[in-house]
Amino acid sequence: MLGMLRTRALAWLSALVRLSALVRPAVLIGLLVLPAAAAPGDRLLPRARAIAGEHPRIWTGASLARGEHVVVVGGRRGLIGELAVLADRGSRTVARVWGRPVDAVVLVPATTEQAAVLAAPASVAGLAALAGPGRVIIEPSGFARLSAAGRRIVITHELTHVATDAAETGDMPAWLVEGFADYVGYSGSGLTAREIAAELAADLRAGAPPHALPDHADFAAGSPRRAQAYEEAWLACRYIAERFGENRLVALYRAAMGTGSNGPAGIDEAMRATLGVSTAELTRSWLAYLPVVISR
Repeated sequence: MLGMLRTRALAWLSALVRLSALVRPAVLIGLLVLPAAAAPGDRLLPRARAIAGEHPRIWTGASLARGEHVVVVGGRRGLIGELAVLADRGSRTVARVWGRPVDAVVLVPATTEQAAVLAAPASVAGLAALAGPGRVIIEPSGFARLSAAGRRIVITHELTHVATDAAETGDMPAWLVEGFADYVGYSGSGLTAREIAAELAADLRAGAPPHALPDHADFAAGSPRRAQAYEEAWLACRYIAERFGENRLVALYRAAMGTGSNGPAGIDEAMRATLGVSTAELTRSWLAYLPVVISR
């Protein structure tokens, strides 16, 4: 039965592809009409077919939208059209910082339960979206609660993870992985540090500052400091970009990718090579930076 469903899902996507190839100047995908400029996304259709074939029951009757750098699969045509636009903008933001655009398949399941199936063994608890190899999975309940700006930031954050192969980064420090994705995600948002890091700002006002960069446990679901961990990680990457330059932040990330399996020694080596300081030195100066940037 599963094999038959998989075959039907692949046949459905193949039919949409054949139909879209016949329609110009607009591109018809399911019942969604997109401008012909969306056609470059054709190169991602084989990946979308393969991913949809992993869980064919979820995608029965779904629609598909193409952007320049994304293919979006889901049941709500208006939402997948919006996501195709948002994700293409996010891909361009990633390209500006990371140096090249990112191609991805964006999956929009109908329910949180379906999102959990797609994300397994990772958890979707408390998330609006999460990234996997070559894909972004939307958690529909969490995503629906976001503002328009929040949706753009989240999509760009997750596309950054796809671009940097975050799922394969091994022992890289979580503060760098998550902080860099937030740094790219918040790029151009116009939001102040106090607005973005509201929980951290409250801690600083209460005389309870952090004493170290956040570790993996701080980012775990259920951690009482999860919000602060993301805020601190973002501000660590922002601090590096402000003090050393955005190109050095990118260089640090790339260097850490090459030494991630070495744990703390690896990131310290990468930091010395790219920034000229140790992890301890960076941590001290970052801690001094926090109350200054929050007060701006």
